[in-house]
Parts: sequence; structure tokens; C-alpha cells
Amino acid sequence: MQCLNDYHIPLYLSHTITEIRGSRRVEGAVVSRVDGRGKPVPGTERLFDCDTILLSVGLIPENELSRNAGIELDPRTKGPVVCENMETSIPGVFACGNVVHVHDLVDFVTAESQRAGAAAAAYALQGAAPAEEKAVPLKNGEGVGYTVPQRVRPGRVEKYAEVFFRVRRNFKGSVIEVESGGNVLSAFKREHMAPGEMEHIVIPKRLLEKAADDGITISAKEAEKA
Repeated sequence: MQCLNDYHIPLYLSHTITEIRGSRRVEGAVVSRVDGRGKPVPGTERLFDCDTILLSVGLIPENELSRNAGIELDPRTKGPVVCENMETSIPGVFACGNVVHVHDLVDFVTAESQRAGAAAAAYALQGAAPAEEKAVPLKNGEGVGYTVPQRVRPGRVEKYAEVFFRVRRNFKGSVIEVESGGNVLSAFKREHMAPGEMEHIVIPKRLLEKAADDGITISAKEAEKA
């Protein structure tokens, strides 16, 4: 908002580009208003002189390699199911970045890749985790679309596990609840949450060890007014 105001950049909502003009390069774009069905409205065309057109579009992880390898995929993220150290369902195979889920900031991608790299190095030195090692499933509850990681092994957590997720709708004055076995283990207040913004919380090791067999559920709710 500040950038738009400072540089006097017009923002046209409910509009779309209906024509791009130019032969050897872009010289202009025709923008039209759209109706409730997303169809251009005749007679609303406006021509803007420009030499560049930028498109901001949604991303879907490309997981041909993961599918061919037989790695378990999450239907919500379209990416591999991972544990706290970014290990997939195949021991010794790790995933990170936008192949797992779409990130907002490159900082998150960097931190995730460092975690995966360190875990891969540890695997090369120490081998696979014991087959009987406890794994706590993380589930999305009310208002939450998905969680990453989808499983956490408390025995592999040093101090806390980082959890990333997106909410399903806009929230104001809200709270994130971490629940297990009918008990709220932790809660995090948020002034604002939106589907387009990645949320991030940490769950301490001591709470992971208290989790019930059915796992941990992360929910987003409107905060109760006093």
C-alpha cells in the first residue's frame, strides 16, 4: 500500500489484460473491466503504453521426480510429506523449498534448505532412524489448510520443531491453537492472518513428547472478546 501511494501506481481491481500490443516487443496493453464471472465487459477497454508486462501467478510444486521415486505426497500441498528434518517417506531422501510447498520469502527457503542439508549429512554419517521411533502426526484443524512438516519425531528434536502453515481465510484478532487429545497444549495470538501469508510457529520438545497417539492438531480461530 505504501509503495503504491508513494509512487502513484494505480491499482485496477476486477480488471484483466485483454490484448497485448507490439510486434518486436511489448508496446502497450489493453485492460478491460470484468463482470462477476470474470468475463471482460465490452466498452470498458483502456490502452496503457508500456514496454514490460509482469504476471504474478500461483505456483504448484513440480513433483515428477518425487512421484516416480514413490515418495508419499500430500494432496493439500502437492508436495512430499516430510518430517521435522525435511526427510520424506523414503529414508535418506530429503526435500525442501518450493518442491515441498510454496513459500512467500526466500529466507524461509534458505533456512529449510539448510535444515535439509544438515539432516542429509547426518544421515550419511549415522544412518536411518530406528523403525520403531515415535512419529507425531501434525494435522490441520479449523481454519488451517495444511501443515509442514506433516510428521514430527520428538526423539529427533533438540529444542523445538518449526511448523509452517497457511490459513483458509482472512482472520483479524485471532489465535492459533495447538491441541492434542482434547487438550490445548499451546496458543499463539495473531492480529491478522491471510491465506496469502505463510504462518510460522514453534512447538517445544516437551509438548511434542506429551502429544497423544492421534497426534497434534493446529487450528486458527477468532479470538474471544473479553
